[in-house]
Amino acid sequence: MKLLKAAVMLLAMCPIGTFAAKVYKLSSPDKSLTASVRTDGGLAYSIECDGNTVLAFSPIALKTSNGDIGAAGTKVSGAQTKSVDTSVGAPFYRATSIRDHYNQLTLTLKGGWSVEFRAYDDGVAYRFVSSQKKAFNIINETADFHFDSDYTATAPFVKPGTDGDYESQFYNSFENTYSIAPLSKLNKKRLMFLPLSVETKNGVKVAFTEADIENYPGMYLSSANGGNTLSAVFARYPKDMEQGGHNMLQMVVKSREDYIAKISGPRALPWRIAVVAKDDVTLAQTNLSYLLGAPSRVKDTSWIKPGKVAWDWWNDWNIQGVDFKAGVNNDTYKYYIDFAAQKGIEYVIMDEGWAVNKKADLMQVIPQIDLKMIVDYAAKRNVGIILWAGYYAFERDMENVCRTYSQMGVKGFKVDFLDRDDQMMTDFEYRAAAMCAKYKMVLDIHGTHKPAGINRTYPNVLNVEGVNGLEQLKWSSNKLNQVLYDVQIPFLRQMSGPMDYTQGAMLNAVKNNYHPCNSEPMSQGTRCHQLALYMVFDSPLNMLCDSPSNYLREPECTDFIAGVPTTWDETRVLCGEVGKYVVTARRKGSKWYVGGITEWTPRDLTIDLSALKKNGAKATLFKDGANANRKGTDYKKVSVSIPADGKMTVHMAPGGGFAMTID
Repeated sequence: MKLLKAAVMLLAMCPIGTFAAKVYKLSSPDKSLTASVRTDGGLAYSIECDGNTVLAFSPIALKTSNGDIGAAGTKVSGAQTKSVDTSVGAPFYRATSIRDHYNQLTLTLKGGWSVEFRAYDDGVAYRFVSSQKKAFNIINETADFHFDSDYTATAPFVKPGTDGDYESQFYNSFENTYSIAPLSKLNKKRLMFLPLSVETKNGVKVAFTEADIENYPGMYLSSANGGNTLSAVFARYPKDMEQGGHNMLQMVVKSREDYIAKISGPRALPWRIAVVAKDDVTLAQTNLSYLLGAPSRVKDTSWIKPGKVAWDWWNDWNIQGVDFKAGVNNDTYKYYIDFAAQKGIEYVIMDEGWAVNKKADLMQVIPQIDLKMIVDYAAKRNVGIILWAGYYAFERDMENVCRTYSQMGVKGFKVDFLDRDDQMMTDFEYRAAAMCAKYKMVLDIHGTHKPAGINRTYPNVLNVEGVNGLEQLKWSSNKLNQVLYDVQIPFLRQMSGPMDYTQGAMLNAVKNNYHPCNSEPMSQGTRCHQLALYMVFDSPLNMLCDSPSNYLREPECTDFIAGVPTTWDETRVLCGEVGKYVVTARRKGSKWYVGGITEWTPRDLTIDLSALKKNGAKATLFKDGANANRKGTDYKKVSVSIPADGKMTVHMAPGGGFAMTID
């Protein structure tokens, strides 16, 4: 029996077929996915789902200052396999713990390199690993994704910059809606950022993202090479920079080196992830980005406090019924703090404006703000203060800023306007997370790319933007279809981690009534659509974006929002289709919270709740009102019982939704 087991393991580690074929196979634990790794002519891999090719052989390689890795002539000196079935703690995410179940193949290459492949039931990932002790540079990385037909892609393009000029496109905030087109029709002159997806044969979707990108440039994709291929593009390492950008709070790259990354010693490069989904719910439920992030470096997490935030900037400090001039001043923030304390909201963010403008110096506070008084006032009311900071102002004086404000009692920072993901910037993000952890402060990163696992490595990173969030409705015309975007991102952007979308609008407009307004902004869609977003979106540090004045006029909805948890013991996506609708159920303790949203198509949706609670369980339901198709603020709150068969039908108006709690 021992000899038979040894023979099976030997076959698993050796090339399949003849040695000349140089093809290694790796299957997912449930056998539905198979990755084939070919070494002749250079490293390449393919993916099959239930026997059908969903990713054709795609080359992977590195060009370094010490030679090429994975190119033609690559020799494999060893192959090892292992299977892992364990769980990973996720105390500030969508579940208490997440199953980590995969099979792994490691190929040992020349020159102190190896490449690791992992096959999960919902995807395949790989990364290069170097054991070289001497420093070297990576000139470029090849990561192609080849398809055997002209399939349809759903992809977010970089919004700013000039067509064909990648350098100008590298300067962006990773915010845009999705373009849907065949691979051959994608704009070949513009970069796409991750995650994005491609629908292959039999409706199987392959979505691409990455994880563990610490101190390495983020990956863009381009269709410029044609041939039904998406190819990786990376920003080169900055050479010359100057202070500038938004309010002099950024470092603008003026020239770049001829390499993308500097490597100082042994390390693993980022994971390249292909999520493979036979149904859309699998896209919405995948945890691969989190699982492939580096393990937590914060030993004691007891001080990390997720929660809700009363936010000032979206509503333009626009309060009413008070005897003082609202704005960035002491009285206004005391009002926000009083509101947060009344509603049990954990934090107030002081957004841009509390520090002297255009100085990039967080130690210079404007005379209208007594920061110590505000922090102390909040602390007495059990409310924490989080400070907004521009990237360069935080970077240039990071430890002094964290030490000073931590000692004052500030609970964290929202760092904004990074607008790059070259190696220098991803290094900053992890250093900022580590520094905040050192001083027991939470971190919310804005103007940046998707999280890519940083929230596992540093659990104090509670939220990341990289999403075309509700702030866009302060200035965007009705050409922006935000309601459609809302039913796309749970299946795409959210697969990479939490999103600081900043929901919670109380002024809700149907399709033809929406218009942009900076000082009294509104959402697209119904009130219940907004309520549902607190369950549909992952957001451990979750905003109440609207004015306290608006919330205090709407106590029923406000109390519901304030009472929804921001971290969860369990999450289940009950049903959904990309771009159409989604229903998500989340459990905290014994209580379930269920949220559903639709795009502009009204729906009578039957939801199976039998797996959540016993039949007859009592539920509270916020549903679109009878006239929600005309007036977005129309809703109705009702008490219901779960039917005997567990199936409940809910009507959603155009741009509508529902929110439900089940005790």
